[in-house]
Amino acid sequence: MFKEFIKKITRFESVGVYSHIRPDGDCIGSQVAMCLWLEKNGIRAQAFNDHPVPHNLEWLATYFPIEVPDAELTAQCDAFVVLDGNAPSRFGSYEVFQNDYHRPSFMIDHHPDPVDAFTESISEVKASSTCELVYRLISEHDPDQIDSETAKALYTGIVTDTGSMQFDSVTPETMEAAADLLRRGDFKPNEVTEQVFSNKTPKQLRLLSMALDSIQLYESNQIAIMYVTRDMLEKTSTTSDDCEGFVNYPLSISGVKAAILLKDTDGKGIKMSLRSRSNLDVNKWAKVLDGGGHKKAAGAWHPGPLELAVKDVVKIGVKQLKEIENESVLS
Repeated sequence: MFKEFIKKITRFESVGVYSHIRPDGDCIGSQVAMCLWLEKNGIRAQAFNDHPVPHNLEWLATYFPIEVPDAELTAQCDAFVVLDGNAPSRFGSYEVFQNDYHRPSFMIDHHPDPVDAFTESISEVKASSTCELVYRLISEHDPDQIDSETAKALYTGIVTDTGSMQFDSVTPETMEAAADLLRRGDFKPNEVTEQVFSNKTPKQLRLLSMALDSIQLYESNQIAIMYVTRDMLEKTSTTSDDCEGFVNYPLSISGVKAAILLKDTDGKGIKMSLRSRSNLDVNKWAKVLDGGGHKKAAGAWHPGPLELAVKDVVKIGVKQLKEIENESVLS
């Protein structure tokens, strides 16, 4: 899998590397690491994202610049790599450009149900993160090419996509990859985690306080709902980007099996982040709402209003809970 990918991608002189829209630590970390690796092997790399890098990840963009793509920049690329998403629609303007020019395209991802739209793919649902897959790719080619910046970028993605090694996607191989990155990068874990997690502003904490006050529990406290409204953002002078990690608070309540953060922030519908710490599959849950992701973490969208979105998302969760209970009785 990795050998064929390496063989094909290293034939090109210039490669554009896309991370998915509304970027997170895994896609930015894998993007930066991939670009650094390509350039170590004599390939001109350009990193693209239609959306800005989140504030707590801007330090990664100092290792390799991430640009907003335009027709002139993308036309310079002989091929593309897309990371941490498995459908062209996850990468904004990439899909439009590819529809017009059809350049060779490569994908590395760990989400289920990949689209068959790429020249070569590395798709492994059981991997903890896309960064773990990029680590394995570079290690397959030449592990000595993992320098300090590459190691920190990859470690960032592994840590953020595993909830700091808390999720059941973490395997012995994940821990071994993290240990090797610490060793090769010669850094301590806090050098990454403090930049990613320990940079909250007073405004963000005020927003969190309001969001915590919105928590509602359903179905004997098995489902937790938290929401953020435009009014909350205005009162605290914050943006929807400042909600990063909020969904983990209701998920931490005793007895809660799944939590959903609803963001009514732009007047164009309700964005939802779904998390599970049980056998509730939030990927299936999100697909009912034209979303998707992983069994334990997914995203979805609802046209609104907020009250209807809460009602509908809870209804879907309750139905799945009852299906699981019935299956348990039958078995």
